[in-house]
Amino acid sequence: MVELKKYYDEKELIKLTQDLVRIPSHKDVPGREKGVVDYLYKFCKDSNLEVELQPVDGERSNIIAYVRGNGTGKTLMLNGHTDTVPPYNMTIEPYAAEIKDGFIWGRGTSDMKGPIASMLIAMLAIKRSGIRLKGDIIFAGVLGEEGQSEGTEALVKSGIKADGCIVGEPSNYEYAIGHRGLEWIEIRVKGRAAHGGVPHLGVNAISKAAKLIMRIEEKLYPKLAERYNEYMGPSVMNFGRIEGGTQPSTVADLCSIKLDRRYIPGESVESVFKEYQDIIDEIKAEDPDFNAELVRMDENFLTLDHLYLMTEPDNPIVLTTRKAIRETIGKDPDITRKRGWTDAALISNFAGIPTVVTGPGNIDYSHTKDERVEIKHLIDYVDIYGKIAMDFCGIE
Repeated sequence: MVELKKYYDEKELIKLTQDLVRIPSHKDVPGREKGVVDYLYKFCKDSNLEVELQPVDGERSNIIAYVRGNGTGKTLMLNGHTDTVPPYNMTIEPYAAEIKDGFIWGRGTSDMKGPIASMLIAMLAIKRSGIRLKGDIIFAGVLGEEGQSEGTEALVKSGIKADGCIVGEPSNYEYAIGHRGLEWIEIRVKGRAAHGGVPHLGVNAISKAAKLIMRIEEKLYPKLAERYNEYMGPSVMNFGRIEGGTQPSTVADLCSIKLDRRYIPGESVESVFKEYQDIIDEIKAEDPDFNAELVRMDENFLTLDHLYLMTEPDNPIVLTTRKAIRETIGKDPDITRKRGWTDAALISNFAGIPTVVTGPGNIDYSHTKDERVEIKHLIDYVDIYGKIAMDFCGIE
């Protein structure tokens, strides 16, 4: 196996990460990911990597780069998102990309401009080495993962093909082959307004919502506690937001409950909604004044369901990933079961590409006020991604 460290400079990797971090690419920036994508396009061109843009939404594009093989091996996709969450109330300068204590600090360092840098440098090192792969490497830098996954949805619908995929979310040298599906659901509880001095003339939607919440906790929570998947953990839900009424002196005629529901194999979008609807119907049969409806929140997705990820543990991309991490860190890596929802589920379910999630950085730092990525992680993952590519695609 070729030693890729001979074919790139660590300073090159650090600079690429810093340059990407210094370009804001969140939802409140004009053009959003455009600045980062323009930079990456020029970087790939200047590095003699084959590269193209895939228009998605106006001036927003995915960026796709290639290292071509001879056509006789398996194709590997490396996937990373070019957007970040906003800086919120960060306690560090979000776009300084300062180096301190062995870390690069700033928004997107860990989630996931650092991983993108490791992917591209690995591809560049393979190209520079002069080895000839049997299969292709495709890098897909996608937009909007922190929103509705518009980029990966467009990528999937374009008909892209590969035999295996790595999504580079920060993983702390672990890897995920499964994670839960995700639904955001609003329950709108309807009442009837009345003056606070004569509340009996109205129907209080807040009181009815409280009854519903207690019934869900009583009926559904025990069922969820019994559901567990070896590779993604338990089936869970969370009441994330409740809002109702207009003022203290008016009986509330509407109360909105918004919840997050994470589901596992054996469950589906339909079964998730049915469980809530059954509880609503049960209360309605007891209380003629109770009225509630379920609404699927469209902020969560565009057109493709955010299903769970489940890649078989003996799939070639899983075995190759496990081997590459083991060779780099000197021990068998752990499978993480704490992974949140990722674009890997779209790639796996709708493009039919077996997918694993692993990347430099620690997810505990993602979205935080002092986000950072360890430089050693970035260097090690150039090695890991390179080993995965050479092993999976094959060398002449």
